Amino acid sequence: MENGSVLEAVLERITYANEESGYTIARVATERSGAELLTVVGPLLGAQVGESLRLTGRWTSHPRYGRQFEVWSYATVLPATVQGIRRYLGSGLIKGIGPKMAERIVDHFGTDTLDVIETSPERLVEVPGLGPKRTKLIAVAWEEQKIIKEVMIFLQGVGVSTSIAVRIFKQYGEASISVVRGQPYKLADEVWGIGFKTADTIAQAVGIPHDSPERVKAGLRYTLSQAADDGHCYLPAPNLVGDAVKILEVTPELVKSCLEELVAEEGVVREDIPAGDNVVPAVYLLPFHRAELSLAGSLLTLLRTGRDRLKGFADVDWVRAEQWLHGQTGAELATEQRQAVRLALTEKVAVLTGGPGCGKSFTVRSIVLLARARKAKVILAAPTGRAAKRLSELTGHEATTVHRLLQLRPGGEATFDRDNPLEADLVVVDEASMLDLLLANKLVKAIAPGAHLLLVGDVDQLPSVGAGEVLKDLLAADDIPRVRLTQIFRQAQESGVVVNAHRVNTGRHPVLEGMKDFFLFPCEEPEEIATLTVDVVARRIARKFGLNPRRDVQVLAPMHRGAAGAGALNLALQEALTPAREGMPERRYGGRVFRIGDKVTQLRNNYDKGAAGVFNGTVGVVTDIRPDDHKLTVLTDEEESVDYSFDELDELAHAYAVSIHRSQGSEYPAVVIPLATSAWMMLQRNLLYTAITRAKRLVVIVGSRRALAQAIRTKGAGRRHTGLTHRLSTG
Repeated sequence: MENGSVLEAVLERITYANEESGYTIARVATERSGAELLTVVGPLLGAQVGESLRLTGRWTSHPRYGRQFEVWSYATVLPATVQGIRRYLGSGLIKGIGPKMAERIVDHFGTDTLDVIETSPERLVEVPGLGPKRTKLIAVAWEEQKIIKEVMIFLQGVGVSTSIAVRIFKQYGEASISVVRGQPYKLADEVWGIGFKTADTIAQAVGIPHDSPERVKAGLRYTLSQAADDGHCYLPAPNLVGDAVKILEVTPELVKSCLEELVAEEGVVREDIPAGDNVVPAVYLLPFHRAELSLAGSLLTLLRTGRDRLKGFADVDWVRAEQWLHGQTGAELATEQRQAVRLALTEKVAVLTGGPGCGKSFTVRSIVLLARARKAKVILAAPTGRAAKRLSELTGHEATTVHRLLQLRPGGEATFDRDNPLEADLVVVDEASMLDLLLANKLVKAIAPGAHLLLVGDVDQLPSVGAGEVLKDLLAADDIPRVRLTQIFRQAQESGVVVNAHRVNTGRHPVLEGMKDFFLFPCEEPEEIATLTVDVVARRIARKFGLNPRRDVQVLAPMHRGAAGAGALNLALQEALTPAREGMPERRYGGRVFRIGDKVTQLRNNYDKGAAGVFNGTVGVVTDIRPDDHKLTVLTDEEESVDYSFDELDELAHAYAVSIHRSQGSEYPAVVIPLATSAWMMLQRNLLYTAITRAKRLVVIVGSRRALAQAIRTKGAGRRHTGLTHRLSTG
């Protein structure tokens, strides 16, 4: 590359940032430009407003935007002018210094300010309003900032983006450089958000050979963890080897011999599992193999134990019990429901499944009423805060999330387990299609011998986000007692949402004529779909149904990418519902800007946040942003206020639009589904069915009739690779 020009400038504001590519458009001030700001474009992700930058690149002319500087690379430098220092300190980079305090410090020390903080921070007490406590905080934050800069410069040298460098630093602190140099593949296992590909880029830069066994084993583990992200508990050995060869670009022989080593070192487990008439050589990551064995063992132990904490129901007069129930609820149980009530109270493990409008909730309410009439201790739980809230509204009995019920501690270990079981005679878990293998294992381990477990869920919905398909596996195991509700009740037959959910589930087109709660707005182009979706959410639904666009309406997109995907829709909906307001604080992280009033969702399980952890999929609203303290506060849908420091904002994403997968277990008054043919790979029946069943009162599909037809026609992906049914049958 030719030698570029160098531009020294202060970053004033970021107008656009693409999180995936790092491409940024920003406005900067230089000494010469004065009040007029210049435009710079290029890879600037990670640079903070207020920082002084040395930009290398070239001047170009854009037909529409005029003269701009194209950045090839940048370095941060300490500002030298009073104005630059004031801007730098006031931007919230150093904990304990906000804009007002920055003003005071710079007024006092002028151009020596940074020198004073660096070499004699004790002098800061000379500034009016700065006590020794705050002075100390500033000195510590400055030191930390310096070490981070050093680590950053090293990491940028080996091709790591700033946002990932921050994560590495958070994990290893001052040891970052030695870990990156010596064991780069550790990063993929230990740092959230770093996959094998990033670790591999770093490993290459620090000189680890392409065919080193260390690299190949890391690639095998990565392939298995990718499969787990896709829902599989194991991969058949030939699939694993084939996938790893593609990722690593080495020979199958090398991959096979490294797999043998991994099995010998007990890094993974290989076991033959029958599948139909064949035997599959299944390769598991350790935690999934343990969890599958343990879950199957726990379920069979519960089923077969001689104890029974509800033994009073073994010889109950069911006719009298049902008459009593009728007096309590004013409604009759249908035949299937009656069967389910008896099953739950007489069998120690039971599964209840069925679609919307078939009376699952009424059945659960009846079971709970009968158990409590007999003084049984009943616990109700669901995988998400929203589902738990709904369960307690339906039954009039307190319900909690599974995580809170088990009291997960930092690190993810449960307080309640086999040695310390839950004090309950009956445990009911709703929305059980969302239970993944690891959580189901923790839950079932905590059920006392003799207690009853009832799992309730709709098996036709999407399986869990995490690995496994526990509900489907239990229904496929002959020994597990189950009831499937199939009859749609009269009042539910008047609901377009319920009727069309069942039509879609059986591969038929939804009825669109004359429906008061189910609409299709046809349009073809993704950009058009996006514009119309925003209009429907922000204006039309509020006008016609009086619903609050932010609280009551949820956009559920089949995919994240594309003009009509969740990512682009979030930006457009945020603009429409929570635009920037003069004088209101906001915080940019990567490509996102957080504002007060934003609807957000948590992207990972974080066991160290809140009272009992904050989990992937938790939704909330931003209630406060405090630039001086580097904190942002979210009120979650479990009514808990949780603080995020500014360097943890990679754990949050906007939730005006979420993927259908992320919406499981939640119910919303109204659901809007953008369907574009560009989401072709994702258009599947169970995806559309899940989206429709999330709505309580209203469904609006915005998009192409072809995409709708494709979704209804496509039966959906095959089964996940799991061994649970086999273990339950042979256990």
